[in-house]
Order: sequence, then C-alpha cells, then structure tokens
Amino acid sequence: MGSGPSHQPGGRQPIGSQPTGGHPTAAQPASGRQTFLSPPTDQPTRTQPAAGATQALPVTAASAAASAHGGGAKRTNRKRQVEYEPLGPVRGTIRAFGELCITAGLILILFVVWQLWWTDIAANKDNEVLADQLITEWRDNPANELPDDPDTPYVAEPVDENSGFGIMYVPRFGEDYYRTVAEGVSLEPVLNRMGVGRYPSSAMPGEVGNFAIAGHRVTYGKPLNQIHQLRPGDEIVVQTSDGFYTYTFRNFEIVLPDATEVLAAVPTLPEYKGKDRIMTLTACNPMFSARERYIAYAELTDWTPAGDGAPDSIADTSAYDKVGGDA
Repeated sequence: MGSGPSHQPGGRQPIGSQPTGGHPTAAQPASGRQTFLSPPTDQPTRTQPAAGATQALPVTAASAAASAHGGGAKRTNRKRQVEYEPLGPVRGTIRAFGELCITAGLILILFVVWQLWWTDIAANKDNEVLADQLITEWRDNPANELPDDPDTPYVAEPVDENSGFGIMYVPRFGEDYYRTVAEGVSLEPVLNRMGVGRYPSSAMPGEVGNFAIAGHRVTYGKPLNQIHQLRPGDEIVVQTSDGFYTYTFRNFEIVLPDATEVLAAVPTLPEYKGKDRIMTLTACNPMFSARERYIAYAELTDWTPAGDGAPDSIADTSAYDKVGGDA
C-alpha cells in the first residue's frame, strides 16, 4: 500500500487476473502481453472471420420463409421446357392403329347398346300404339255378322300388307304379355316395329289350315323370346275384331331355315290339305343366331265371339285389362 502503480503498463488489470504479490500469474506470459481466459464451455464460441472474408450467417426458419416468399435474393420461376422426342414411323403407325382400335371399340359398344336395349324400348312403344289403334277401330266398327253355327269360328278376309289385324296373348310369357299381329313378315315395318307377322300364304285365324306367324327372338321387342318355355297345354289367344281364337300348344321342332314345309296346311306333308286349324310360331334358334328355326305348333281348341268377352285364360290378366279390355 502506497507503493504506487503496478509495474504493468497501461495501469489496467486484465479481466480475470488476480495479482499475487506483484508477480505475473500463470495466465500471463513472461513477455508482459495480456491474455484473456477462454470463455466458459457452456457459452458458444464465436469465430471472427478473417480479414476480407464474408461472414456466414446461420440459417433460421424466419430467413428460410423470407427467402421462399421472395425476400432477399430474387428467384426465377421459369419452367423447364420439355423437349419431346419425335415419333418414328413405326411408333407413329402403332399409335394411330391403337387409337383407331379404341374408337372402333367404342362404336361397337354403342351399337350393341342400341341393338339390345334401345330397339326393345322403341318396338314396345310402337306395339302399344298399334294395339290402341286396333282397339279403337274395333270399337268404332262393330264386327260383321257372325255365322249361324256358333261352334264354327268366323274367318275374316286378309288385310293389306303391313297392316295390323290382331292381338296375341300368351299367359306362359307373363300376365302383362301381348303383341300385335300384322300382315306380312318383312323386317320393316312389320317384324321390327309391329310385333309378329303372318305369312301371307298361310291361313287366317280360325281358318282351316295353318295360321303361321314369325317374330324376333331377340331385339326389337323380342316377341318370341320365350318360345322355348311353352309346355303342352299352354294356351295362345289371338284377338281380332270378330272374337277370340284360343290355340293350345302341342309340340315343337327345330329345323333349318329352308324347311318351308312347316308352313304347309299340314306341316311336313305339303301335299295334304288337311282339316285341322293349326297355328305355327317360328323364331330364330339359338338366340343371337339365325342358323336354325324354332317351330312351335298349336291347335285351335276354342273360339269366343267378340260380344261374349274374353276367355278365362286372359280375362283377368293385366295385359287384357290394359289393351283388349277396352274393346
């Protein structure tokens, strides 16, 4: 005390040094240069950048967000232009052929939908309209004078070709089943839009001989789709302006398309005129094919004049209530 300032130059004591008796500490070199103690280990070390060097700042969430939103350096969002390799002649041909196949497949699907679905809807609608027209005509034009013998069915004259003249009911095909019967077997307009058609060379309903009709088994309303479901004893009723003709199913056979003898007055015996009143139904067989014909035979077993009402087999059916019951 009172000895004056320390012998160290500058008159300041370095931080962290504690002089002992005026002699330098272990942290002080003998040269007299001041040194600073290392910071505690729990404090981060800050490295000073060298002269002329740019100090790298740590990347934080805030700085990353600023960069993403356009902060800091400008960024360009140009999309890379994709260069397509030109198709060679082989690859181009294969690609064009594939596209044509896809287009053809779509057209084929649309055709199948039209053929199997839409034609049924259109034909059923036409059949309903034609049946209503027939019922209206029969109501406005009373039947001709009936024969004296009530057991002898009345036989009308054939009508003009492509004209409807009857309604056919088949209870075996369902209570709501009915189809109009027209003159002729042409596809347009008879078989495609008018129901079933009578072969012009065959007999009329109730006439001695063979009353033969044809109809589609699939598409266009498929009036004879269930022809193979007929069983012996099933009744087929044909209504005209004169009355109701009841035919009873007997048997069936499958023949080739050129077997025209099935249309004869006595099937399989064309030279014999016969005395029976027969009904023959013809349709393609098998389904979706025309290589054969399915032939169903029935025989007239009952006849009811129009004024006596419908026979019991169809009197209570929804088909007769909807169509024939208004006559």
